[in-house]
Amino acid sequence: MQARRVAPAILVLGFVIATAAAAAQAGEPRAVLELFTSQGCSSCPPADRLVGQFAKDPSVVALSVPIDYWDYLGWRDTLAKPVHSARQRAYARARGDGQVYTPQIVVNGSADALGSDQAAIERAIAQTDHSTGVMSLPVVLAVNNGTLNVSVSDADKAPAGAEVWLCPLAKAVPVAIGRGENRGRTITYHNVVRNWLKLGTLSAAQSSWDVPIAQIKAEGIDAAAVMVQEGSHDRPGIILGAAYTPLQ
Repeated sequence: MQARRVAPAILVLGFVIATAAAAAQAGEPRAVLELFTSQGCSSCPPADRLVGQFAKDPSVVALSVPIDYWDYLGWRDTLAKPVHSARQRAYARARGDGQVYTPQIVVNGSADALGSDQAAIERAIAQTDHSTGVMSLPVVLAVNNGTLNVSVSDADKAPAGAEVWLCPLAKAVPVAIGRGENRGRTITYHNVVRNWLKLGTLSAAQSSWDVPIAQIKAEGIDAAAVMVQEGSHDRPGIILGAAYTPLQ
């Protein structure tokens, strides 16, 4: 389905992180948020700022996933990747609604919401938290002696074929935009996904991985997220577990 942009929503000022919920969920994220955004989309900056606020909440793994289908409008997104656009479309096919737009947030691999609508995002988190299996598998990340250790608990409870994905991240990327709808603005993008690396398929026999940080480090990469997800990268399902860690 052809992508569409959504008119800007009024962003609630003075975002307040739910510290009580964060404390209760420390080390066990309640949600993965994937913001599909574009430097060429005038509706996206409020959503980009909101993801920056969510990124401060330890009970949330908030990711920016820049897409490339607005590049023709006059500015080539410097962070976008075709695989990001393909993932957004794959989510739309899996949901069956065909909705592909920016700024769009996909919550826990199932529900979607306007990326600048905090209330709608919180409703989607609450809705998906009641779905069977969502965020049910604890994922632990540790950095030791130049290695990222990944461990998933209760792997025997995971559905067959669940995939484990590692995303190297850039925590904060300011971009001065020279053309297009955001011409003249400098926008900071938070937890930008720079790659998708499949660690393997989760099973009782394979539930931990050791990844040399040198293999995933590149310019600007200073954090990582891991998610366990039903389905495949081409047809993604619900997020079964996730974790985030800085690499420095």
